[in-house]
Amino acid sequence: MVQFISHYTEKYSYLDSIQLALEGECRWIQLRMKDASDIELLETAQQAFALCKQYNATFIVDDNVLVAKEIGAHGVHLGKNDMPINEARKILGPNAIIGGTANTFEDICTHVASGANYIGCGPFRFTSTKKNLSPILGLEGYNDLISACKKANFTLPIVAIGGITIDDIPSIMGTGVSGIAISSEVLRAENPVEKMQQIIKQVNTWKH
Repeated sequence: MVQFISHYTEKYSYLDSIQLALEGECRWIQLRMKDASDIELLETAQQAFALCKQYNATFIVDDNVLVAKEIGAHGVHLGKNDMPINEARKILGPNAIIGGTANTFEDICTHVASGANYIGCGPFRFTSTKKNLSPILGLEGYNDLISACKKANFTLPIVAIGGITIDDIPSIMGTGVSGIAISSEVLRAENPVEKMQQIIKQVNTWKH
C-alpha cells in the first residue's frame, strides 16, 4: 500500500501534486491542507475527489470529518488532536475508511479499540511537512511496534510515514509494516510521475 499525502511547493499546487501522484499509479490519496479555510478545503476537496474518481483511487480527507461527509469522500484521517475516531464513525457511517495517527503502541491500542481501519504510524524521521512532530521512530521503533501488534493479534494495516525516501523502502517494509505514505520525495523529484511509479514498484515487491 502506498499513500500519497498532498502537499504544495513553489512548483506545484495541492491539485497538481495529486494529479502527478495519480498519473504515477498511486491509488490512495490523502488531501492534507493544514492551514486552509473551510471554504478553500471544501473547494479543493471536491476537485481532488473528481480527479480520484477518474483514476478509481481512494480519496481521504485529512482532519475534517464534515468536509469528508459533505463531498462523500471515501474517508478521513484523524490526528491525535482531531475528532475521536468513534465520533467520526457516527457521522460518516460504517463503510467510511477512518485512519488514525499513532506514535506509540498505546496510540495503536486506542485506535484498534475505537474501530479505526488503518494506522498512519510515524514519523520515521524528521519531516518539514508536519508541525509539532512526535518523537522519531526510526526502524527500531517500527520493529518494536509491529512485534507488539503481532503479540496482541492486531491485524490493522500500519502505514509508515514521515520523511521517507525511495532508498528507505526496503528497510522500512522489512519491519513488517503494511505500506508507506509519501509526499516530498515525489514532489522534489525531477520527474514526479516516474518517481511515484518507482516507489510503488518497490513497495509492491514486499507482500507480507
